[in-house]
Amino acid sequence: MNNTTMSGINPTISFDDQESNKSAPAELMKRYSRLMLQPRITWTSHPRLARVLGKGGQGTVFLSERRGADGFTVPIALKFFSPERFEDAKSYEMAMERIAKVAAEIAMIQNDKLLNVLDFYDRDQIRVMAMEWIDGFDMRRVLDNDRLLRIQDRVSRNRWQYINDVLVTPGETQPRMKPGVAVAIIRDCLDGLAALHRSGIVHSDVKPGNIMLKMNGHAKLIDTGSAFNVLDPPPSRACTPNYAAPEVLDGKELTPRSDLASLGYVLIELLSGKPLFTGITGYKELLNAKRTIHQNLAAILPEEVVVNPLLTEFCRRLINPDPTLRFPHAEAAELGDVGAAAFQRQLVRSNLSSEYANELRVWLLELRELDDAS
Repeated sequence: MNNTTMSGINPTISFDDQESNKSAPAELMKRYSRLMLQPRITWTSHPRLARVLGKGGQGTVFLSERRGADGFTVPIALKFFSPERFEDAKSYEMAMERIAKVAAEIAMIQNDKLLNVLDFYDRDQIRVMAMEWIDGFDMRRVLDNDRLLRIQDRVSRNRWQYINDVLVTPGETQPRMKPGVAVAIIRDCLDGLAALHRSGIVHSDVKPGNIMLKMNGHAKLIDTGSAFNVLDPPPSRACTPNYAAPEVLDGKELTPRSDLASLGYVLIELLSGKPLFTGITGYKELLNAKRTIHQNLAAILPEEVVVNPLLTEFCRRLINPDPTLRFPHAEAAELGDVGAAAFQRQLVRSNLSSEYANELRVWLLELRELDDAS
């Protein structure tokens, strides 16, 4: 017979095979009591750097392990912030203070569509952010025609046809996602952005590489290292030009609506099967392309999208070059008359909807098996 522990409003009690009058270990009880009275508790952690997960303008992210007592081990991600782009140690420290402050605000949001921030360390004056490790693929890895085509050799003909009809099909330069699954991913991102925006925080770097597809089929926004509170904007800011809103490139105010424009560019890329603004290197040319792209959607998007006025208008409202003509906030982009939820309801009424999270889950498993095999 196993021991049974019951809990409730009364103290926990255990039922053993036989009644006993066992006394608690005296020395351990003393240590326990002393620990309860200490105002501050300190212990040392020794994370092991397993492999590089990614590199960017701010630094390097490693897969690591947090090890505790009695064999407890949990994977985490550690981001080491590089001082390379700073003039001196003081400017690095000031930037890190800002990042740490915003990271603490984001850690309190606790939204499933946002990366969980666990801690912020100082190691030899180099700052390190501890974050949850996400089991999945970032969108940039998923958007690979060669990877998609290799799946064709591993699945049945019917399965391959189903993938192309419901999920994703090879595109001009990268896979082209079907409207239902593309909007499902965007809805997860809108959920994360809405949580940030309600707290007055702008992500400011929404792009495919900062969207993770978890193995459960849901998307999650990551890399909030460039995020800031609208009440305390940074003195300088960096961006990914191809995904930055036109007002950002123009040096004007960056707002939550700027995040929506970036997400809109991602959506159009998913639907069209090609990165936007490819080959544009000049600032003026890129800015002009962003100011006119909403007028050229018919030439960019596939026919199955163009024939749907609701989806086309949803794209247009996200990327309008005039911020005041975009959705006012992420919740409006989700729930408005021409929002993401309205399009999904349209699919349901037309009997064209699917359980997209599960569809993505199965597809991601196929991608994982492909990676394991190679």
